[in-house]
Amino acid sequence: MKILEFPIKIKFNVRLQFSVLCALVFLSILTACQADNSPFSDISVNDVSKKMGGDAFILDVRQPDEYVQGHVPGAVLIPLDTLPNRLSEVPKDKEIIVVCRTGVRSAQGRDILKDAGFENVHSMTGGITAWIKQGYPVVTGLQ
Repeated sequence: MKILEFPIKIKFNVRLQFSVLCALVFLSILTACQADNSPFSDISVNDVSKKMGGDAFILDVRQPDEYVQGHVPGAVLIPLDTLPNRLSEVPKDKEIIVVCRTGVRSAQGRDILKDAGFENVHSMTGGITAWIKQGYPVVTGLQ
């Protein structure tokens, strides 16, 4: 009877060890993904509002018709599809905050800039939609 119990006990221990290992790997990945100190992270609209009037470069990657309807004051328009060909218009020596409508295109723009060697680039979480929802000012037209 001891012969039958031994393999079952080993299987249980192997499964337990594997489960613990998987949990530790998962927690490590989760912790790494939540790190806020990355120079290529997302940034909240509240944090962006605190940077207004400072040295940050606000890059709007939406289309011109979206931009004229309302944008963050001081934002520079470079549509996402033209960004790879217009990198020279983006300063490398400033913090860059990329903005779009909801945050999807700005994350893509952030990644384009990161891959091109830019440092300290952030995507504004929620985009102009979240900015407006929080009651922050917008500028209309091509200003």
